[in-house]
Amino acid sequence: MDAEEFRKHGKEMIDFIADHVEGIRQQPIVPNVKPGFLITKLPSRAPTEPESIEKITNDVEQLIIPGMTNWQHPNFHAYFPAGNSYPSILGELMESALGCIGFSWAAAPSCTELEIVVMDWLGKAIGLPEDFLHCSGKGGGVLQGSASESVLVSMLAARHRAFKTHRLSSSTRLVAYCSMLAHSCVEKAASLCNVRLRQLEPDADFGLSGETLRQAIEKDIHDNLIPFFVCATLGTTSICSFDNLPSISDALSSLKGMSETPLNIWLHVDSAYAGNAFICPEFQHLLLDGIEEVDSLEFNANKWLLTNFDCGCMWVRDRLHLEDCLSVDPLYLKHDHQHLTADFRNWGIPLSRRFRSLKLWFVIRRFGLTGLQKHIREQVRLAKKFTKLLQKDTRFEQIGKTRMGLVSFKLKGENELSERLLGVINNSGQLFMVPAKVKHNYVIRFCVCSTSTTNSDIERAWNVISYHADHVLADEIIEMTLCPGELSPADLATNSFLFPCKDNSQGDEHEAVPDLIRSRSTVGQPFRRPFRRYSTSELSHRLLYRSISSAARLQSLTPTSNTPHKTSQLRLDTILNALKKERPF
Repeated sequence: MDAEEFRKHGKEMIDFIADHVEGIRQQPIVPNVKPGFLITKLPSRAPTEPESIEKITNDVEQLIIPGMTNWQHPNFHAYFPAGNSYPSILGELMESALGCIGFSWAAAPSCTELEIVVMDWLGKAIGLPEDFLHCSGKGGGVLQGSASESVLVSMLAARHRAFKTHRLSSSTRLVAYCSMLAHSCVEKAASLCNVRLRQLEPDADFGLSGETLRQAIEKDIHDNLIPFFVCATLGTTSICSFDNLPSISDALSSLKGMSETPLNIWLHVDSAYAGNAFICPEFQHLLLDGIEEVDSLEFNANKWLLTNFDCGCMWVRDRLHLEDCLSVDPLYLKHDHQHLTADFRNWGIPLSRRFRSLKLWFVIRRFGLTGLQKHIREQVRLAKKFTKLLQKDTRFEQIGKTRMGLVSFKLKGENELSERLLGVINNSGQLFMVPAKVKHNYVIRFCVCSTSTTNSDIERAWNVISYHADHVLADEIIEMTLCPGELSPADLATNSFLFPCKDNSQGDEHEAVPDLIRSRSTVGQPFRRPFRRYSTSELSHRLLYRSISSAARLQSLTPTSNTPHKTSQLRLDTILNALKKERPF
């Protein structure tokens, strides 16, 4: 391909990308494919002869796009956002064109120095103390592949420091700490570092407290173990809860003189998603209150700062700890200026490094801090709008608080109900969400992810969730009411547990509503808990059964001769009337 052909196809590709992005609403959120769908359509061997760009692009459209989960879709609410914007795409294009490998200043001077500048820009924007900036001459920021990589690098540096401080030859006594709600990457890092990990119980606000941490550390010191690393999470994956950083910092400060060999516990802050919001002054206290004992922190700009993956932003208070742990200096990598500037190969795992700072530079300059702040505030506002809709419906309960763009919730009752609800919603193709487990609760995570999500999208999403909740709860009522193999419908009706009138003095069948239905129980055992109560409006607007056959199952629940005279039973025609009322969305 020569330059002229590149110009031609490059312009076509830009048009293709723009059309795809602008038409994302017309795409399915999740593809209707099964494992192996693409493997069976592509040749088993690479082509021997060159193929045209037209043919390759056509295959992208016909084979690749149909198998994509569309993370930029306005109804994609799973995981966390996958940052994306036109300026970032242009920055990635330029990075590819420059084609450098930035492992040292000598290998790519502009790559190294732009990373220094951009990381100081962001560090100042989130209010970091000067110690964490390159301009201090002590600390600084570096772009890693992900938050997981940053956690591992921090733990490796902390482990190396502990080996030197305590003159260890083995890591068997070293202990790291985090909340039970911390990301799984902390567990993986501990495994790779071959150290023990204490996953501590969060408090009532779903955050790790300093007191819980202090007690765990004191016990381990008593057992002749060596605490060396703490990972505090600001914005957990499950519910975006925040560990209590001020009390954690206070606890670590008070523990420094506990043992004969001074404790020097590394405190890392994992804020992969929520940390992006610290560019907004109103959120900065979540980080800055308690930062005194922090040694390192990170967030992923590729989550919430409109920057494409990968772009993990990490800062360290003292870069010598990273360089001491990670430096390998063969002759072919040496250069005349290595003591005058940063060589980022010594700040992370890989030798080879991409020019990641270029796309971040494009994004920050094109949007400005005000534009990025506006984006984050808008998604927080949309999440709070969803929260208000959720809180109006008494069938649901929110787990945790809405602080950023994530809302976690569940149907009241057994976890199975929420699990079934999420299953039918995702299978419908109308929304896509994922679950989490929080203190034995199966929760559904609703995260505002797309830059194109609007008020109407939030309202539609709530209508979808509410509609499918109607069906799931209706099916649950049918299943529990019929009580297969336990109590017959006649037995239940005899005991007036099925659909008694709200007011027994009223006999109008169309005013009869479910007032108290008891849970399923084994024959001979008493009922242990009541069902939920349903009003007339809930009956007519919420119990929308999947099919007439489901509603017809209630025919066996007609009144029997043993039913008390003043207890009207709901007739089947009332159920069928409710069935006809569909919720529009």
